[in-house]
Amino acid sequence: MEKIPMTRAGYVALETELKQLKTVERPAIIAAVAEARDHGDLSENAEYHSAREKHSFIEGRVKELEAIISLAEVIDPKAMSGSIKFGATVTLVDEDTDEEKTYQIVGETEANIEKNLLNIKSPIARALIGKDEGDSVEVRTPGGARSYEVLKIEYI
Repeated sequence: MEKIPMTRAGYVALETELKQLKTVERPAIIAAVAEARDHGDLSENAEYHSAREKHSFIEGRVKELEAIISLAEVIDPKAMSGSIKFGATVTLVDEDTDEEKTYQIVGETEANIEKNLLNIKSPIARALIGKDEGDSVEVRTPGGARSYEVLKIEYI
């Protein structure tokens, strides 16, 4: 199977979520299922069906997290330098609007555009890989073509 690249912070977040599911949420939902089962007729017991559905979701998420963690390849951005690659924190300026944006290029599982964590497989990240400070980058996105200049590259 193919390794899944991620930062140390992304790996820790997955481990934390897995621990929370296994030690807090799973026991709580098992207790809720047992309590709902005690209420009698299961065929018309909405509490029971809701608890079973949540239990199923939790078990699925636990399996998913365990699979991701088993394939994780933790990459330390601090050990890197030079042109843009995985883990880089990149400051860009939109050449049309002069708006500055800063992104960190991370793995798929930890990507979150609202936190400026950019998926390595996204159009912007793919266009940035291998570029240096001062380079101009043309990015084709679903919203149309955009041009950015790379202002700064950091590995933090």
